[in-house]
Amino acid sequence: MIRFWFLLLVLIRLSQQNQTGVSQCGPQNLTVSRSDQTVLVAWEDAASCSALNDPILYNVTILVENQEIHSDGVWVAPGLVGSAHSWNWTSPLPMDCAAHTVRLRAQIDNQPSRLGQEWTLPDKEAIYNRPVFPQDAVLQAGSLASFCCKVPDDQQFDKIHLDGNTGNTTKISEHRYALTVRLKPVMESGAVVLCETKSGREYGSIVYIGYPPGDKDLQCETRDLESVECRWNEGRNTMVKLKSQTSYQLDGSPCNSSSELRCSKRVKIGGGERNWTLTAQNVLGQVEIQDSADLSRRVHMFAPHGLSVGDVKARSVRLSWSWTVQQYHSLNLSCQIIVSDADGSFLQIKHGVGLKAAVLTDLRPNWEYEVKVRCGTAQHFWTWSDWSSRVSFHTEGDAPDALDVWMQKKGNQTVIVWKKLLANQSHGDVTGYEVTWARTGGSDRLSKEEVSASVHEYTLDGDAVVTVTAKNQHGRSPPSTITVPATSSDETSMNLSCFTGSDGGLNLSWFHHPEASCGYIVDWFPVLEDDPVDWLKLPPSQNSVRIKPKSAAAGRRYSVSIYACRDGAPMLLQRKDGFFTEKLPGKQTKLFQPLSYTQRGSDVEIHWDPVPLTQQPACIHGYVLYYSKNNDKPVSVTTENPADSSLTARNLQSGSYTFTVAARTAGGAYGNTTLQVLLNDQDGLSNIFISLGAVFILLFLITVLCYRHWACIKETFYPEVPKPNMADWFTSPVKSVNPYYQSELGCHGEENMAVPELLLKPAEPLNNNTDQEDMAVMSQAPPLYQNNPALRRHGVSTVFPNLTYNLPVADPERLADPERPADPEPSGYHPQIQAEVFGQNRAAQKPIICVSGYIMVPQQSQ
Repeated sequence: MIRFWFLLLVLIRLSQQNQTGVSQCGPQNLTVSRSDQTVLVAWEDAASCSALNDPILYNVTILVENQEIHSDGVWVAPGLVGSAHSWNWTSPLPMDCAAHTVRLRAQIDNQPSRLGQEWTLPDKEAIYNRPVFPQDAVLQAGSLASFCCKVPDDQQFDKIHLDGNTGNTTKISEHRYALTVRLKPVMESGAVVLCETKSGREYGSIVYIGYPPGDKDLQCETRDLESVECRWNEGRNTMVKLKSQTSYQLDGSPCNSSSELRCSKRVKIGGGERNWTLTAQNVLGQVEIQDSADLSRRVHMFAPHGLSVGDVKARSVRLSWSWTVQQYHSLNLSCQIIVSDADGSFLQIKHGVGLKAAVLTDLRPNWEYEVKVRCGTAQHFWTWSDWSSRVSFHTEGDAPDALDVWMQKKGNQTVIVWKKLLANQSHGDVTGYEVTWARTGGSDRLSKEEVSASVHEYTLDGDAVVTVTAKNQHGRSPPSTITVPATSSDETSMNLSCFTGSDGGLNLSWFHHPEASCGYIVDWFPVLEDDPVDWLKLPPSQNSVRIKPKSAAAGRRYSVSIYACRDGAPMLLQRKDGFFTEKLPGKQTKLFQPLSYTQRGSDVEIHWDPVPLTQQPACIHGYVLYYSKNNDKPVSVTTENPADSSLTARNLQSGSYTFTVAARTAGGAYGNTTLQVLLNDQDGLSNIFISLGAVFILLFLITVLCYRHWACIKETFYPEVPKPNMADWFTSPVKSVNPYYQSELGCHGEENMAVPELLLKPAEPLNNNTDQEDMAVMSQAPPLYQNNPALRRHGVSTVFPNLTYNLPVADPERLADPERPADPEPSGYHPQIQAEVFGQNRAAQKPIICVSGYIMVPQQSQ
């Protein structure tokens, strides 16, 4: 029994000892810090914890505004008891806006320790003591930042924003709010954070958002061979210079002139390369840039000192200067000399060891100049020095330069013209000109005349070789000679083409000419005005140029010529006439006066006189003729030949027509001139006249044919009967007349016709008492045999009835068939046959047929 109570007392004692150890174990040396929104907690175990063999649980509690917002536990194994422990946590609330309290307590075997520690991370309200904070803070662009607003107890929060950016707004308590936003640079003067209440009150602060330094491109050199000087580029703007200027150090030495992005440091210059480091720093960060250089090869000289001029002549001058650094006298130098005048500048380069003087040449006489100098090392050239100060000087005068001489034809005279010498050509005041000339063609006689300085032309007649010189107080210019050619027919008959310029000028081009040994001359002058000619001389290699008169008014007509320069007189290659600037045609009317017309049948030709040059504001590219009948839709006829003076409207009908002629230019038609014409139907009248003429001719032909036909019928059916040849009838047994009768032109166009000859038989006595029947028969004989003049010419004046005739008549069948053999001639006389013909068988008598040939009468045999 005693043993039991003893064991119980031991257990109780041990339990009391264990409870005492647990209550004495806990955290010590607690530290709490923050990094942005992260809470960092570190601690150690109390010494009494090392006697325990049980694991320790540390409970971590986070409180904001006295409210628990997070808790966690950290187990420490028995083997780790006595070592340092840590824990971290990221707060969802802006830590600048609310104080965070960390409480830490140990628990062993479910028994809490009496020892515990607490740490509070304060907000920045106490620092700024403003409703909105942070104030005047410098923040880096691109980062997340929190802005806090604590409104008074009598106000209600409405909103908070950074230059209008509301971002993410978090409620911490009833009167405390936070704005979390990613920063962007706004301006160097800063950004405004505003916190507004529902009653309209505003609380604000200014923050500066920017970047750490971004300097770059470090470059180091020496200027005096005793120190190093480095330069660099700033890079992007930090945007926070108002609150945090960038500071610089060169190899750890502060830079006094860093605002000029330049830093120097005295060093010993020796051979070989070395590194140079520049550090740039502001509150947001820093940057280091480096350069490696052998300064003996990077000499940037100072500017030449004390530049002066001396020994000034017409075309040369001497310059001199000095050096402020003694080491420069041993360097091999190259120096640039810029020579400037009113027309521009040119460069001359001089070389030498320790160079400090130079002579300038090729200057203009009587001319004002200004010079400046800079130098650099010739060996291992690095860069040029700064320019020296400028110095001015005026060269002496000299004889004038040669004149630019040309010519202009005016009728039968030639005007020799020359350009006034410019100041850089006269080399002094021109006092006059001397003109000498000799006639071409072998004459040695020279003529000379002095011309005043204000006159720049000389007029002479005919062709000649002319020389012109200029004079000033220093001498005469070299002679300028031009040969005046005789007027050529090719020149006067050259076809002029009208040109149109662009932008007040004209682009010309031509083929190279083999005789252009000294180049080409292009001249131009107004056609309708008495202005002098202007010209331009070009080298032989150039065959194109753009010319632009000094005052080419719109609508002003010019003549442009191109000559080949050669030994002797220049040769004309091309000539054009036109406008550098055309004038848009106005509403000018009645340009074509007088306007006339010619009608040819149904065609009408409109005529006009050539348009005077004074009335041409632009190149005429042709003409257009509009015509309409009774105000109908007009019809047009055009020509593209500006030399035409007429246009024809074809196939017009009778009626009233309106004809309008206008000139065609690139800017449109102008000069409309109208003519009213009443056309007659000339085709109808001409058709009537032609018809009447045709009827008259037809009637005339019918009359002639009828007359000829009637004559043929008369000769055919009523021939004249030859009278008997009664001469010596009673004394001669048989008397015959000419067996052939030559008649006039026959009815068929024959010239001769054989007429039968009446023969009287001698053995038959003449019977004058012819019975009435025979007389009747004879009275009805054909007219051919009644009172025929042919018979009368042969002495036969009376026709005796009942005579015996031997009258062979051509047989019609025989005539129709010329191949048929002829019948034998009948012998003797058969008056009965004749009686049948004339009397007995009249009813059956056939008409005598006229044929070409002779009717043969049988001859009496000898």
